[in-house]
Amino acid sequence: MAAMTAPWAPEVPTALLVLADGTVVEGRGLGATGSAVAEVCFNTALTGYQEILTDPSYAGQIVTFTFPHIGNIGTNDEDIEDLSPAARAGAVGAIFKADVTSPSNYRAAGDLDQWLKRRGIVAISGIDTRALTALIREKGAPNAVIAHAPDGKFDIEGLKEQAKAWSGLVGLDLAREVTSGQSSVWTESPWVWDEGYGTQQEPSTHVVAVDYGVKRNILRLLAGLGAKVTIVPANTGADEILAMKPDGVFLSNGPGDPAATGEYAVPVIQDLLKTDIPVFGICLGHQMLALAVGGKTEKMHQGHHGANHPVKDHTTGKVEIVSMNHGFAVDSKSLPENVEETHVSLFDGSNCGIALKGRPVFSVQHHPEASPGPQDSHYLFRRFMNLIRERKGEPALAER
Repeated sequence: MAAMTAPWAPEVPTALLVLADGTVVEGRGLGATGSAVAEVCFNTALTGYQEILTDPSYAGQIVTFTFPHIGNIGTNDEDIEDLSPAARAGAVGAIFKADVTSPSNYRAAGDLDQWLKRRGIVAISGIDTRALTALIREKGAPNAVIAHAPDGKFDIEGLKEQAKAWSGLVGLDLAREVTSGQSSVWTESPWVWDEGYGTQQEPSTHVVAVDYGVKRNILRLLAGLGAKVTIVPANTGADEILAMKPDGVFLSNGPGDPAATGEYAVPVIQDLLKTDIPVFGICLGHQMLALAVGGKTEKMHQGHHGANHPVKDHTTGKVEIVSMNHGFAVDSKSLPENVEETHVSLFDGSNCGIALKGRPVFSVQHHPEASPGPQDSHYLFRRFMNLIRERKGEPALAER
């Protein structure tokens, strides 16, 4: 406990992080009061905390920020990634080293503490996040309860039991909890300096996006390349998708155990693969595609979470710095002969991309939409659009 409670922690803690092994870490509470049980991971990004905390892929997780100063630029209504803020899809807890200071940024519309309260996210500061990160790297991502009580009164034994009893992410289908409730059309295009977000008014293609927990900037990038994007719930059937006459199908990112989501998603994808419609998947969508073609997924020791991960694209020979957020990975050894491994992590050699040989179908594990993160992989959206344009007999876009 002493190794993770920072020397500036309060005499009377107003927040606790209680790990499943019984470890209790004290700190100062902020954000929502109450408690949440989840898996603890760490994210190494220096910026983009709003995008991180509102990424539906973080459902069922508590995010430890390794960068010490979080919240100093405040919050705004533009840097949100889940489709429905009212649904509060995303991380249930957040862990910071330093206290949040007053916002100082021209885009700030509010402070982080109040924003966390509105989102229902329980947070704790005054934690030695280096020690916690080292523990996760050594022992794996632990289950835990994060609790915030302004009066400092906690049922510590009860919290320990709650953390110990939680089954973890393995076997959980969280896509059902964060997916859209009904179909909708997306028209917002990417953000432009001093202009904000635009609107797609003259689409040239139609993309159906299967929403396992999709991020807004993914949809914006598709719209920015000329797509009318129809968003459909995660459990939408193949017949219904095909009845929409899409030029391409996108399989989105999302949370939870891919094997659990795959029970209903895989048969749909297998039916879609019987057509010649281009398919592009990201994150959970990548894992769904891998399962649909006969591959397997596995729980990672600590996962990949950050905006500085090096990935090699075997199709170009180039190395990209990318944004990552996943706790499960595709087992490359399980992929069948008709599947090519296109991308690989240079941190640990894990699979980061596949393509079906001779088919307009591919997917990547990382987050090329770059919210937050570098834009090295934006070309993947053009690659997808070019597969659609080729099928329609139209000239290709430059991949850049």
